[in-house]
Amino acid sequence: MVCVLSIALGTRNVALSTVWDAFVNYADTDDQSIVRDLRVPRTILGLLAGVAFGLSGAVIQAVTRNPLADTQILGINAGAGLFVVFAVGVLGLTSLSQYMWFAFAGVAVALTLVYALGSAGRAGATPVRLTLAGVALGAVMDGISGGIRLVRPRAFDYLRFWDIGSLAGRPVDVATTILPFVAAGVVLALIVARSLNAVALGDDLARTLGANIGRTRVLATVSVMVLAGAATAAVGPIGFVGLMVPHVVRWFVGPDQRWIFVYTIVCGPILLLLADITGRLVVRPGELRVGVVTAFVGAPVLIWLVRRSRVSGL
Repeated sequence: MVCVLSIALGTRNVALSTVWDAFVNYADTDDQSIVRDLRVPRTILGLLAGVAFGLSGAVIQAVTRNPLADTQILGINAGAGLFVVFAVGVLGLTSLSQYMWFAFAGVAVALTLVYALGSAGRAGATPVRLTLAGVALGAVMDGISGGIRLVRPRAFDYLRFWDIGSLAGRPVDVATTILPFVAAGVVLALIVARSLNAVALGDDLARTLGANIGRTRVLATVSVMVLAGAATAAVGPIGFVGLMVPHVVRWFVGPDQRWIFVYTIVCGPILLLLADITGRLVVRPGELRVGVVTAFVGAPVLIWLVRRSRVSGL
């Protein structure tokens, strides 16, 4: 239903009969061109990005046992964004298939730095320390990215809407480029879902239950790197999807990571596409980018989670 609404609604609404005709009765009309050339690629990209951002947030919450973890909050999206800005603004790369690899490298660097900063000192890598380290590191990386865009106007023009987080103006080739990486990330996440249930009980008990903690964390980290890197390279650093969706899902399915991951794969795209539809409708004939809408909804959710006496159990 959300996919149909995403195709039909926007600055120019398209009748459902026209949407159907665009697939079964081809005609060279403006409405059918809007459906086939603009709305369908945008919807497919929203599906893939929603899966990637939502599932990467669920995985990183499970690995760190941090209910406030999210690729945006922990600075992972900022790391991917910084490396993409460097690739486009400094190296002159403009093809997604080229700078997407820089996004993967940025995620890996951000994950490493956040964990190193968050685990420094006697207290170790507590959820609060990891969150603070991620917020601080993300701010620094966003500042560097802004500096590069200011001194490289071409990069700023190319990344103007990407930097906010947008599904608009992306051809279907973008979706087909990131599809294999999103699929690989989903498979890795589902493979380690059972082991993450044991890891959530603590390292000692997880070893007693036969879980290979090192293998589980490596595969989970690779999953986050692939999912967050591919989605950020394609649509920009959209935040809060990976924070909100796993929490909502956890209320209904409980703490079993296998069910959390499966339902997140469904609910992540629903949230992202609803945010995209909302952005198209609230300021017509203009458009509010999807990254702005998710931030507008996600920031109060984050404040509410922080203020709760007890957050959802992991």
